[in-house]
Amino acid sequence: MFKKESKLKRFDFVLFFTTIILCVFGFIIINSATMSKISGSEPYLKTQIAAFGIGLAVLLVLVMIDYDIYGTFYIPIYGVTVILLVYVLINPVSASEWGDVRSWISVGPIVFQPSELAKFGVIISVSKYIDINKENLNDPAVLIKVLIFAFFPIALILMQPDFGTAMVFIFFIAVMIFVAGIDRKYIITVMLIILILLIVGLVLFYHIMQDYTPNEDYRIDRIVTFFYPELDPEDTGYQVIQSKTAIGSGMLYGRGLYNGVQNQLGYLPTKETDFIFAVIGEELGLIGGLFLLSLYAILLNRLIRIAKHSSNLFGSLIVTGIASMQFFHIFENIGMTMGLLPVTGIPLPFISSGGTFMLINMVSMGLALSVGMKRGKVDLNDFM
Repeated sequence: MFKKESKLKRFDFVLFFTTIILCVFGFIIINSATMSKISGSEPYLKTQIAAFGIGLAVLLVLVMIDYDIYGTFYIPIYGVTVILLVYVLINPVSASEWGDVRSWISVGPIVFQPSELAKFGVIISVSKYIDINKENLNDPAVLIKVLIFAFFPIALILMQPDFGTAMVFIFFIAVMIFVAGIDRKYIITVMLIILILLIVGLVLFYHIMQDYTPNEDYRIDRIVTFFYPELDPEDTGYQVIQSKTAIGSGMLYGRGLYNGVQNQLGYLPTKETDFIFAVIGEELGLIGGLFLLSLYAILLNRLIRIAKHSSNLFGSLIVTGIASMQFFHIFENIGMTMGLLPVTGIPLPFISSGGTFMLINMVSMGLALSVGMKRGKVDLNDFM
């Protein structure tokens, strides 16, 4: 009896109920974002709620599993991850249906992105690989070995090509390695490389702008229209212009739920996925946006708390990877809808429509809660 009570006390109810509230809030916003579509909101809500239900069941199962078992099978997990990413390059869903990016595969009636599932494979396997090599992590040969192990899946994602998703991977892997205790000299070296690349990028951008013509390369178009969306207001700049208009028109309290002009009249593109924050800004205003950001702040705070007080480095790195992944999605999605960051097609956790994405987010919380059930014995600072 004492054991059960002890485990129950370690369950992070704040993280659990914050996740539930985020999902319910997402259902409401998806309903508003899709009600003006020909098919209506029903098919979108059915998919989202079904994914939530399955994800909730998986979350509860994961909480009861000792996460250390995943470390035992980190090589098979890594292998399956790589196989999925290779398979999508060889046999993707028809390009005519999903565009030129080879990111989707189908299993019967189910169509999904292997790169989404790969997030867990990479987080778990890289966490264990770092854990195994933690004593010699700052040895150049060991660090290179860790980096090759971590970045090989990213190379496969870049081949799809899916730059936005690859950036998510790069970010959370970098944070995981930093938390594991990488030497300051490596951090300074990376910062210098980034600075040099930034300078080179600005010089190249200056030359591109001398004779820029929209629609030559969609990747360049996205970068150029990030700085000057008005240069191509009917195509690559259209999304950002409409999104900023929607958010700005919401002001403090918004136009009211289901009353957004940009949203309900169809001016706002991909409003149920990539630009769903613009729907929140237009219909619920600054208050609605701050409410969502407050929920995200609570969620990230609880994840960081679990990572800091995990019983071992392996668990700490798993939750660090999850927290970093969530942060990047939130930061990039909201930033791009406000015109502060380039458009990359990164969805908003628990809010954007998408069954696979909802399931992935629920599973990530299940993993974090599982790690949290063993917290309290060792502080993360002991590893740094």
